[in-house]
Amino acid sequence: MHPVDGYPPCPSTEGLGTGTDEAADRILINDLARHARSTETAVQAAVERVLKSGWYVLGEEGESFEQDFADYCGTTHCVGVANGTDAIELGLRALGVGAGSRVATVANAGFYTTTALLALGAWPVFVDVDRDTKLMDLAQLQRAVDCERLDAIVVTHLFGLLHDMEDVLAIAARAGVPVFEDCAQAHGAVRDGRRAGGFGAAAAFSFYPTKNLGALGDGGAVVTGDADVAARLKRLRQYGWESKYRIGIGGGRNSRLDELQAAVLRAKLPFLDGWNQRRRDIATRYSREIAHPRVQGTPVHGAEFVAHLYVVTCDEREELRARLAGAGVATDVHYPVPDHRQRPLADLGLREGLPVTDDLADSIVTLPCYPELSDAEVTHVISSINTW
Repeated sequence: MHPVDGYPPCPSTEGLGTGTDEAADRILINDLARHARSTETAVQAAVERVLKSGWYVLGEEGESFEQDFADYCGTTHCVGVANGTDAIELGLRALGVGAGSRVATVANAGFYTTTALLALGAWPVFVDVDRDTKLMDLAQLQRAVDCERLDAIVVTHLFGLLHDMEDVLAIAARAGVPVFEDCAQAHGAVRDGRRAGGFGAAAAFSFYPTKNLGALGDGGAVVTGDADVAARLKRLRQYGWESKYRIGIGGGRNSRLDELQAAVLRAKLPFLDGWNQRRRDIATRYSREIAHPRVQGTPVHGAEFVAHLYVVTCDEREELRARLAGAGVATDVHYPVPDHRQRPLADLGLREGLPVTDDLADSIVTLPCYPELSDAEVTHVISSINTW
């Protein structure tokens, strides 16, 4: 078992590394050792460049990556921060979300946005999801807009599928509230010629090692087309300074993307589109070739899907996972407990019904899907399901 996000090992992780307890021929959920080998030369050069520079925080590497990533996302500003959850929290704070704010979001995305909202003193207004896409149900969002006093909407592009943002923005515009994109699983997804992160008032990215664009540790960023929002973010990530040791804005903290991680991300960024295409190819094979009456796959998607995770649903989930484990295939569940069922919100009396979200939590299974998987391994996963 492997530690995740700094916490002790637990049965369900995003798959960090190989680990000595894994059989050599086991197909992992993610294999960072393989990934490291595929980028070894470029990453080593980046690390050596930082070590020789003698500058490790808020330097040229960070500034260059911010510009490169803003250009990639089709935005004008990028502000690097320490991790993806800080990106959500500080990004929302820069948009004016704070204590008492009510923010529409989903409850099936791992409690990350909810963590940020609770840290801000804001209140999550949970919106149920569409059964097929697993993304926020826009009819339910419209109902929330009509019935609630909302201050913002957070749209999570879960599993790498970019939401239909034009429809989301139309609903938000009628309500007069900003849209914030959670792009932690959607680096490079494209719809209508625009990349994830280029639609909302601002957007958060995580560069956790297992992400489509991953660092060698934690890292995050907020992208935006608003110069004022970017300026607030730059203050918020460094204690709220307006100048050295002089606080000009409340709510700041120490949350900076260091030079080493920025350099590594710069080195990896040119490979991202190719990795995404390989992920999409694997996902397409799963969608077309898994043919078991008790296993429902994901529809075939185009460039709007970067297949950060490939999920199926199965009413006999544990039996399917046992079958795959016996065949040497690791699986996971993203995510087994919806936000509104988690203890911190239960203690506050928030256990509202979200029937689709609750049902998916009981049936969803994640299959291995990462660029370094071989065709033979993909075939083995498919065959192991179809012969179950």
